[in-house]
Amino acid sequence: MARNYRHTLFSDAVKALQERHGSRASYLKMDAGADGTPDALTAKELDYIALRDSFYMASVTAHGWPYMQHRGGPAGFLRHIEGNRIGFADYRGNRQYISTANLAANDRVSLFLMDYPNKDRLKLVGHAHSVELADDPALVTSLMPEGYRATPERAFLIDVLGWEWNCSQHITPRFTEAEISAAIQPMAAELGQLRAENAALHARLSGDRR
Repeated sequence: MARNYRHTLFSDAVKALQERHGSRASYLKMDAGADGTPDALTAKELDYIALRDSFYMASVTAHGWPYMQHRGGPAGFLRHIEGNRIGFADYRGNRQYISTANLAANDRVSLFLMDYPNKDRLKLVGHAHSVELADDPALVTSLMPEGYRATPERAFLIDVLGWEWNCSQHITPRFTEAEISAAIQPMAAELGQLRAENAALHARLSGDRR
């Protein structure tokens, strides 16, 4: 059972607000026995991670500001490495290096993974560090999706401390171009067949009038 996500994030101030608003008792029961031991990633979480083509990663600047960055790539670009460690290749982009600098000073990260069509979301917290391409080219290139046209600069490795599945309330379903294409493919095929039949019928009727 996943408990460490809440154990990590439920500060005394959070618990006080829960107590005030009546939710503390239920969380206390769910989290009985939480001692800081990392939540082990199970097959459910790993399968979900392997299907994602994007996620959001939050880090903290040296001045204490939260910073959120979108990460994207082919489905499965965020990979399970071993145990509770996941990672991904960092591609060359606008060269701001905010996340990379943040992690050098504070390795705490939070990841938000969305599945809009199925209205699922998975939250992760952990410790992350980057590995430059020049320092370990084998590692970085091993995390590159096959055939993906991007230039890797480094890898980010994340040791997950806790995870939590969030409720589906208020998630608006959204679909990718590929998902929409797959959904309408049978209708498109039927439309093509009907158009061909219509053209053949039109040609036959035109021939009969001559």
